[in-house]
Amino acid sequence: MVERKPILAITMGDAAGVGPEIIMKALKDQEIYTSCCPFVIGDAKMLERADKIVQTNLKVNRIKKVEDARFSYGTVDCLDLDLLPPDLPIGQVSAEAGKAAFKYLEKAIELAKEQIIHGICTAPLNKEALHKGGHHYPGHTEILAELTNTKDYAMMLSAPNLKVIHVTTHVGLIDAVKQITPERVYTVIKLAHETLQKAGYKQPRIAVCGINPHAGENGLFGYREEEEKVIPGVEKAQQEGISVFGPLPADTLFFRAIRGDFDVVVAMYHDQGHGPIKVLGLEAGVNITVGLPIIRTSVDHGTAFDIAGKGIADELSLKEAIRQAIELAPRSTNHD
Repeated sequence: MVERKPILAITMGDAAGVGPEIIMKALKDQEIYTSCCPFVIGDAKMLERADKIVQTNLKVNRIKKVEDARFSYGTVDCLDLDLLPPDLPIGQVSAEAGKAAFKYLEKAIELAKEQIIHGICTAPLNKEALHKGGHHYPGHTEILAELTNTKDYAMMLSAPNLKVIHVTTHVGLIDAVKQITPERVYTVIKLAHETLQKAGYKQPRIAVCGINPHAGENGLFGYREEEEKVIPGVEKAQQEGISVFGPLPADTLFFRAIRGDFDVVVAMYHDQGHGPIKVLGLEAGVNITVGLPIIRTSVDHGTAFDIAGKGIADELSLKEAIRQAIELAPRSTNHD
């Protein structure tokens, strides 16, 4: 049986940001076309505008259905939803762009449910623009979870030598601590275990961060949150044969993980996990939503309105997100 190249939908994100530019830059890499069949869901005119900015000299091919895509290097296939005005201001929050970004993602999920595509790779959206456009979600992850009716999911960040999965994400610190429960800790450990096993790790080594400094140090710091919220979840996973350790002090744990002691770190809240990844380089990080019935990867940076339109945005994170989507994607669809 000949293995087919996966078909990947790249959603354009917020067209007022760097999304169109990094997409055109990434698809200038011929190697991407040797390992997958990429196409963009967005507005073709925004990609054409971006092409003039970054000077990739790629042809944008407007399509109305995936079957019409050429998947040929030198041509960027765009499932053109035609939602935005050609003079959309660059680098500014826009309700129009926020609403369109939601529609691009919604279309990608529709195609994934129909098994026409193998995976979704998302360019960044802007939360303020998303809200102004009438869609009140914290970000991509929550949209994907709701539109796919997924209850148990988590955000995993991946960079060279470090993977981090989060128990809580886009909530304030006080609320994050309230949301941490033994059940949630166990669920995230299990999601990490299953995700890495699918990626080829026979027995992933999982390390769990504490909530407090020094992981509470036996009640010296905090109010015994580790004992009440974290340890029962860890022990349940251990009883199922999962190779999980902790809770461990976060200030040394990430060093140990980068050194190679662990395959993935379970972070308790947003900045605990995001900080170490971003120290390794904004261009290297990839956001993976685990637990969904759909493969979804994303850049680990925002819309970068401050540099949008200047042609200097780095496409390396998007290229890495595409690469990881290829590795995780199944190989059969209704389009085959």
